Amino acid sequence: MTVTDLVSYEDALASYDPVMGLEVHVELGTKTKMFCGCATTLGADANAQTCPTCLGLPGSLPVVNAIGVESAIKIGLALNCSIAEWCRFARKNYFYPDMPKNFQTSQYDEPIAFDGYLDVQLEDGEVFRVQIERAHMEEDTGKSTHVGGATGRIHGASHSLLDYNRAGIPLIEIVTKPIEGAGERAPEVAKAYVAELRELIKALGVSEARMEMGQMRCDVNLSLRPNGTETFGTRSETKNVNSLRSVERAARFEIQRHAAVLSSGGTIVQETRHFHEEDGSTTAGRIKDNAEDYRYFPEPDLVPVAPARAWVEELRAALPELPRVRRNRLREEWGVTAHDMQSILNAGAVDLIVATIDAGAGSAAARKWWMGELARRANEDGVELSALAITPAQVARVAALVDEGSLNDKLARQTIEGVLAGEGDPDTVVEKRGLKVVSDEGALGAAVDEAIAGNAAIADKIRGGKVAAAGALVGAVMKATRGQADAARVRELILEKLGVEG
Repeated sequence: MTVTDLVSYEDALASYDPVMGLEVHVELGTKTKMFCGCATTLGADANAQTCPTCLGLPGSLPVVNAIGVESAIKIGLALNCSIAEWCRFARKNYFYPDMPKNFQTSQYDEPIAFDGYLDVQLEDGEVFRVQIERAHMEEDTGKSTHVGGATGRIHGASHSLLDYNRAGIPLIEIVTKPIEGAGERAPEVAKAYVAELRELIKALGVSEARMEMGQMRCDVNLSLRPNGTETFGTRSETKNVNSLRSVERAARFEIQRHAAVLSSGGTIVQETRHFHEEDGSTTAGRIKDNAEDYRYFPEPDLVPVAPARAWVEELRAALPELPRVRRNRLREEWGVTAHDMQSILNAGAVDLIVATIDAGAGSAAARKWWMGELARRANEDGVELSALAITPAQVARVAALVDEGSLNDKLARQTIEGVLAGEGDPDTVVEKRGLKVVSDEGALGAAVDEAIAGNAAIADKIRGGKVAAAGALVGAVMKATRGQADAARVRELILEKLGVEG
């Protein structure tokens, strides 16, 4: 089914109620894998970071990564989950080449964290509570590269290359309970949930959660049921969605696709789906197995995990300020509206503004530059704010130069332009480009005299009481000084010289 075959989103919601389930995999930032001592460094040669244990060779035995367990508990606590007093690992059996053991060590019916929730704020300020079913520990699979085809997928490829460096890297899988009641806002809720979860994970320091690098990815489960009914429909599972925008688009497309199939009398197939960034569509993957098809059974080579209650409480007490609490505090400190704070969050500017304030800038100036000139530059370049070639300390220095009168806003923007172009730090750019505000009273006075002499009619209007006309003379002086005069001081001098009260 293509985009053109879909029913409209509005028509889909007129007849059907969406139910979602979101499964988010978070790759932990541990130095070694979940069950062996192999390194987890990115960029190593293929299959260089493997050993008998993560390759599943006979006679090898796994050992649980303690930091992985600690990270799982931190995530569970931050998600308001109960932490199991006793849990164990299980073998999830399936025959895929990306898992050399032919099973994945995971957790099934006895996860380390369960029954939690996460409150997420939508763009209009509404708060939606997403219930968490569980957060469990497992290991990642290897990476398959399909060669010779047109799409990079296995279909049509001539052969596949397997890299097991990623096999065994610690993962936490966070599974929601069915998300009901979101209605037409279901895609927005999905995006907001993953965004909030990503911020939480980063705040905990357990992962960088960079979706574009696969450190965090989301499986979007979706089904429709006729409005007014309670029974869930058959679900599809769109796998490995790796951006916030794509999570929203995948949910929206599947709502429209399901509605089109059901409205035409068809049947939804329980299957995995592939998401396509180019048009926001999904295509069929494989028939989706049920849990019993994986033949879970307890992992015989690992002892159960029984976190001491005192340890759990120590971890709870040491949790950092969580993102939503922090944002509310910052909003109060900065004196901004909830809408403005949401805009700052959407732009990815919260941490940048905080760092700029920590470097000495006022909160208003930090917000002004990041949400104004720098946001514009990032938008033009199609990059995240954090990817711009300027640091919070450099932005703070620009703000300081403005505050001390060395730069006006126009010159500050030129300074930022120079920093982004790699010309050096703000002071170096100002020096090289000769951008300092003209502060010499004699030079300013001469420029004002010249402007008055060259615009006698305007000067007469000002003398006659039309003070607003001074703007034209200010403009003339600014042009003559290449924008390097202090406009407020220029206006003062014009009025003084014309004998007019400001």
